[in-house]
Amino acid sequence: MGRIIAFLYGLVCYTIFLVTFLYAIGFVSGLVVPKSIDSAPTAPLGVALLTNAVLLAVFALQHSVMARQGFKRVWTKIVPKAVERSTYVLAASSALILLFWKWEPIGHVIWDVRSPPARMLLQALSFAGWTTVLISTFLIDHFDLFGLRQVFLHLRGKPYTPPAFTARGWYGYVRHPIYLGFIVAFWATPTMTIAHLVFVVATTGYILIAIQLEERDMVRFHGARYEAYREQVSMLVPKPPKKAATNPLHG
Repeated sequence: MGRIIAFLYGLVCYTIFLVTFLYAIGFVSGLVVPKSIDSAPTAPLGVALLTNAVLLAVFALQHSVMARQGFKRVWTKIVPKAVERSTYVLAASSALILLFWKWEPIGHVIWDVRSPPARMLLQALSFAGWTTVLISTFLIDHFDLFGLRQVFLHLRGKPYTPPAFTARGWYGYVRHPIYLGFIVAFWATPTMTIAHLVFVVATTGYILIAIQLEERDMVRFHGARYEAYREQVSMLVPKPPKKAATNPLHG
């Protein structure tokens, strides 16, 4: 694949991700988009539950399998290394677009907060979760995470080097602020329907499993440094890091 083509491909994949991310906010919050997670039901309960379960499973499998190092070693024999991350981002965005498109709302309100100040507070908390997700990507390396750095280095003819492990900002207080942001964004809703509950329970369960897989890869890649970080910093509940003889959080 030519360098310019690879770079343009990475830009397209990133743009699709960005639009998908913005659509996801509207989908979960019930704002602007034509069909949200809490729209009026259009299918029988059994069909809706089965459809939504399949859609969530597709995303979970794509996200987990393609992120594993063993898969990447095989995958990069087919896909050029420079666009491997961009292709992952495109696949993840496609799985989400499929979910948005085929999602079956269920209705049946579990809770509905009617107080305007309380509704505004929950909506603000949800947006704070989304903001946490976005800021957290920049605290590590946003453009590497979504494949742009790889294709840019390839365009310039420079070898790719993975970002150094650091714990900037609130990564010094919680190991997985991106996942924490998603949990807050999904759960903080003034109106909770059955479909929304299915979504947040499934995604929260997936996050807890994904953390274990991700941390296993991090230990393999960064070794004792990440193990020390894991001992000092909380997984999902922000709190001051534990003191240690040596501090692995910076440098």
